Amino acid sequence: MAQRPVFSVDETNKGLITEKLIEFEYFTGFSRSQKEKSISSLHKAASHKGINSILEVSTKSSSPVGVLLSAFNLSFLSSENKQIFLESAFQGSKIYENNDGPHTDLYNLSPSDVKKDERIDRNKKIIGFQFNNIFWNTEPKTAFYDWLYLNALKFNIENSGNQAYKEVLNYSSFTNIEFNHKKSINCQARSCALYVSLYQKKLLDKALANKESFLEILSKDPFYITQNKYKQKGLFD
Repeated sequence: MAQRPVFSVDETNKGLITEKLIEFEYFTGFSRSQKEKSISSLHKAASHKGINSILEVSTKSSSPVGVLLSAFNLSFLSSENKQIFLESAFQGSKIYENNDGPHTDLYNLSPSDVKKDERIDRNKKIIGFQFNNIFWNTEPKTAFYDWLYLNALKFNIENSGNQAYKEVLNYSSFTNIEFNHKKSINCQARSCALYVSLYQKKLLDKALANKESFLEILSKDPFYITQNKYKQKGLFD
């Protein structure tokens, strides 16, 4: 047995998204068939908890849009009109201790090549991020990743010409079978839930207007207050 979080749109007026840990039968192995069995098991267990309309967001998803939305596939155009993969942008924007980073040359690489770069070291302490000359603190913990992801998704929905991206709006809950909440922080499934919630609550354009507006909305959401210990009054108080 294993546990994975399911991130859902908060359909109340109390916040933006919710997270529920679901216990399910996990099928070991690295083959696609084993991953698909685990995803099916997770979604079935979630449905027994009343969670439906679930999209798996990863390269292992059985849904084409779920595969498209993987951080290893999602890309956008830079201010120089160059294609950047989301994962490459995130990794290349990291600033470590001792003036190490950002390594913007990684923007030009594929996610698989970025993973091989020796400068990307999970053991090094990250002190912030910098993208488009804007510095981001490490708190709230997922803010920079979510900001990048939401902007990339919005860009593709509005500019790619691929209508499949819009299908994300048909779902209310999201999973990523590869995400282990005990080892990682950032999750593309959570980012998708946040995007759909902001869209439904008509807050998306305001949230993505600039960094300050984005942080203002997150800082008042109960989920982010709990997850990121970013303590301010509730958005919907």
